[in-house]
Amino acid sequence: MEIEIKENERIDDLEYKNLKIIQNENGFCFGIDSVLLSDFAKEIKDNTTVLDLGTGTGILGILLCGKTNLKKIIGIEVQTEIAEMAERSIKLNNLQDRFCIINENIKNIPEILEKNSYDYIITNPPYKKINTGKTNDSKLKLISRHEVETSLEDFINVSYKMLKDKGTLFMVHRPDRLVDILYTLRKNKMEPKKIKFVYPKINK
Repeated sequence: MEIEIKENERIDDLEYKNLKIIQNENGFCFGIDSVLLSDFAKEIKDNTTVLDLGTGTGILGILLCGKTNLKKIIGIEVQTEIAEMAERSIKLNNLQDRFCIINENIKNIPEILEKNSYDYIITNPPYKKINTGKTNDSKLKLISRHEVETSLEDFINVSYKMLKDKGTLFMVHRPDRLVDILYTLRKNKMEPKKIKFVYPKINK
């Protein structure tokens, strides 16, 4: 199979079951957060359907296809360039029968896909509110890190609309947004059942 690799792109080995991913050196590359989230969510049951909100490079979907026996995962990505790159990574790993990409803003998904029809939703959303923290000149990085296109409430509200009854949302986020997250979950009739804190250093 021939896969196009464009200028400033590289193929990275995920060091797990021979899985690989295409990344743009000038764009937003995945970090340890996505790897940790995929491990946190590997309890996803066999033959289930999963929605990945803000899929980015497709890292979560690719890893979950290797770590679980999910039936289908649909990745939603608003940035056309990144969505197209994720599609090529899916082909690179021969996962077309289990993983697909929709290039769309997550806010429109309840009008495109059937509501209340997903067993699991997984998401690594932008962490920072707009006009807070250090911004990046790169539009790709800005949208990936800041709530430019979608807010935390959008991610949680769409999750509530798309999950089946007793479905599960897996999310990674910053601890300084925990109060916002808990408030927004309750506002959307959702409650956290498990929280795992991640420490970057032994004394931090």
